[in-house]
Amino acid sequence: MIFCVEDDHGARELMLYALRAAGFAAEGFASGKDFFHALEKEMPALIMLDIMLPGEDGLTILKRLRAEAATKTIPVIMATAKGTEYDKVTGLDQGADDYLAKPFGMMEMISRVKAVLRRTQPEKNSAILKIGRLELHADKHTVFAEGKRLSLTLKEYELLRLFMEHPGRVFTRDQLLESIWGSTYIGESRTVDVHIGTLRAKTGIYADYIETIRGVGYRMEEKP
Repeated sequence: MIFCVEDDHGARELMLYALRAAGFAAEGFASGKDFFHALEKEMPALIMLDIMLPGEDGLTILKRLRAEAATKTIPVIMATAKGTEYDKVTGLDQGADDYLAKPFGMMEMISRVKAVLRRTQPEKNSAILKIGRLELHADKHTVFAEGKRLSLTLKEYELLRLFMEHPGRVFTRDQLLESIWGSTYIGESRTVDVHIGTLRAKTGIYADYIETIRGVGYRMEEKP
């Protein structure tokens, strides 16, 4: 079941139609109040959450979801107004799994929903992570591209592993700094950009798998 929290009736109905046509069960809600009432009866597999809502806005709802044990692991895709980078970053920092900038196409929405559901429970302890013919052997701390071993620094390796464990997930620079360098790191976010640059250079034909999300951060996913 997918819950869509969107106050625009036309947009909500279109989202529900597209999700159901793609084989998902889906229900829509015009406000946070209606949404939380529904949560008392059923836990969805994923939540589509608009930021601009009457009453509680989407960011406040997201904060409530992440604060409750029963809902903190439910994946959430935020819908943001086009160009509002602050909302994108804030949503990701508060625990959103991905975002869609309005107006978005229904095919893009379905693609994002499927990607987030695939990584809801990533195989973090898998011995081998793969994206295309890029392979990371976690037990040996080695990486191969097209069968050729790559020489990565520790931080480059840790960045790549984080991306490969969560394909398609957008990470802000602050999230990457905290995950890889630790919460006590004193430095600037430019450190992330430099390491992303060297990682791209070393991964060769797979460099464009690491995508820059302007004003937000980075994500990695296989290209068609």
